[in-house]
Amino acid sequence: MEQEVTKLVDDFEEGRLSRRGLIQGLTVVAAAGAATRAVAQETPFESTAIDHISAQVDDLAPSIAFYQNVFGLSILNHDEANKIVRMGPIGGRIIVSLHEKLPTGIVDHYAIAIRGFDQQQVTFALAEHGLEAQQNLDYGFYVRDPAGIPVQIVGAQ
Repeated sequence: MEQEVTKLVDDFEEGRLSRRGLIQGLTVVAAAGAATRAVAQETPFESTAIDHISAQVDDLAPSIAFYQNVFGLSILNHDEANKIVRMGPIGGRIIVSLHEKLPTGIVDHYAIAIRGFDQQQVTFALAEHGLEAQQNLDYGFYVRDPAGIPVQIVGAQ
């Protein structure tokens, strides 16, 4: 929101925007900010980011090389027994989780980071929305969205 306000003021000061346009623009930005805050207050969680995407692959080695050579990611965790490699920037969070498993070429889940993650409280809040929290090796702690897609829930840093 701060960037939008700065751009409006800059445009006004440089003569690209009238005083009326500035006021209209600031009103729209303020209303959008208020609407965003109102929506956030009505939900049980404050989501901060997509934490990671998990993809099923037929062979870990070429997929690892792809993410290393193209995106500069490093292996942060290697679960050899379950054929899972988790990758991200050195010292950072996992961005991509690769699982050598059939069927391949699919994103099997994604994770959303939320503030104040407490598994018991999250389970209760999900139940209040008619949702059942589950946990397994593939998706961690998760809930299914209306289309059946597993959405892992993790704590925000």
